Amino acid sequence: MRTAIRTAVAVLSCAASLTFAQDYEREKRWADEVAPGVVVGDAVWIEAGSGRKFLALYTPVKGAKDAVVIVHGLGVHPDYGVNGVLRSRLADLGHTTLSIQMPVLAAVAKADDYAPVIPDAVDRIARAAAWLRERSPNTKLVLVTHSVGAWMGNAYLEGAAASPYRAWVSLGRSGPFTGGVRAIRQPTLDVYAEDDFNAVIEGADARRKALAAAPGSKQLVIAGTDHYFARKEDDLARAIDGWLAATLR
Repeated sequence: MRTAIRTAVAVLSCAASLTFAQDYEREKRWADEVAPGVVVGDAVWIEAGSGRKFLALYTPVKGAKDAVVIVHGLGVHPDYGVNGVLRSRLADLGHTTLSIQMPVLAAVAKADDYAPVIPDAVDRIARAAAWLRERSPNTKLVLVTHSVGAWMGNAYLEGAAASPYRAWVSLGRSGPFTGGVRAIRQPTLDVYAEDDFNAVIEGADARRKALAAAPGSKQLVIAGTDHYFARKEDDLARAIDGWLAATLR
């Protein structure tokens, strides 16, 4: 796990200023804003390895097909944008969802500045799986990650000796996957948008080739949308649901 984290940090820190500390106050402000207004599901708190607790939005489904941990992108919260839509749409389609708060920096921080918080991000992804396992030991677990969250998910999967996640859905991942077969051990759905960021599109061929490491893996382009899957969230949710139905039989 430590080797994988060092690899992810090295990749993300090639241009990092390393001037931003993890912003727990900003994270608290997100929680204070989001938790009281939750309409779908419940706000819960999960303890991280640091001893601090982080917010997660939990939507259990009776007789669920599986349980999906959703990891958001750069500097936002678990109910923001496509993540907020997916956590409710996937629940409507029969999947329990747990959308988790990831580490955040100051609002002006760029993706590369997030390198130092990769270890905490990896820990939160692992803790989310353990939290779900306590409540439903036999449920299949799925990891869904978006944007910078996909970097974080990649780092977790690269370093996990035995990941409990049966499938990985990577949304808007910039560049190639890191870790090779260490990360792509489970069926992986690599999704990007027709009008995605250049770095996402330019890395698509390398990511597609990496998917050969795990049978059942697939690459998908969502037409007519951007990096945030605006106006195509329903199409995205149905695509994920269909792929999981075929993959986790």
